[in-house]
Amino acid sequence: MSNVEPDSKPIPTRVRRRAQNPGLKLLLEMGPLALFLLVNFKFGIFPATAVLMTAVVAALIASWVLTRHLPIMPVVTAIAVLFFGALTLIFQDSIFIKIKPTIVNAMFGTVLLGGLLAGKLFLPVVLDMALQLTEEGWRKLTLRWGLFFYALAVLNECVWRTQSEDFWASFRLLGTMPITIVFALAQVPLIMKHEIKDGADADREHW
Repeated sequence: MSNVEPDSKPIPTRVRRRAQNPGLKLLLEMGPLALFLLVNFKFGIFPATAVLMTAVVAALIASWVLTRHLPIMPVVTAIAVLFFGALTLIFQDSIFIKIKPTIVNAMFGTVLLGGLLAGKLFLPVVLDMALQLTEEGWRKLTLRWGLFFYALAVLNECVWRTQSEDFWASFRLLGTMPITIVFALAQVPLIMKHEIKDGADADREHW
């Protein structure tokens, strides 16, 4: 019999694809928010919303041209921006664009935690992670990210309901993004503990 523990089996991840430069990936994700912030300060929330809608589509096109791959999270976010942005402009009511992060983050959290309860691990798809982790590692990481998405949803509600539009717009870039980056970096020890780097690693017991 094999000495491999059941938890040492890697959970299949995505098919190999053309890698995207991390700096460029960050630019494509933060660029639309940066433009939104700048235009909001200069011209207000409605022109900024129109610019954000255009920028997220441009970012997706750039990602496809460079990698021939569209990560699910930016795609879903772009669809939400276009939908809630259109409502914002049609009804001239900024509440729609303000609640967009709440709904999107709550949706991602529900998908991850709901899948976890159902025995499905959607984290590699949601976060576009090209990793080989043990099942225990994926479950722990999924739980953490699911709860984190819910926390972001609650945080967005607290900010837009209690602060000015300018503060909320700034917080989207200068608050939420750094918080997310710090949280992601905090998961590195867990990833390293449960990562399976190659086939040979599957023959060793993970500590």
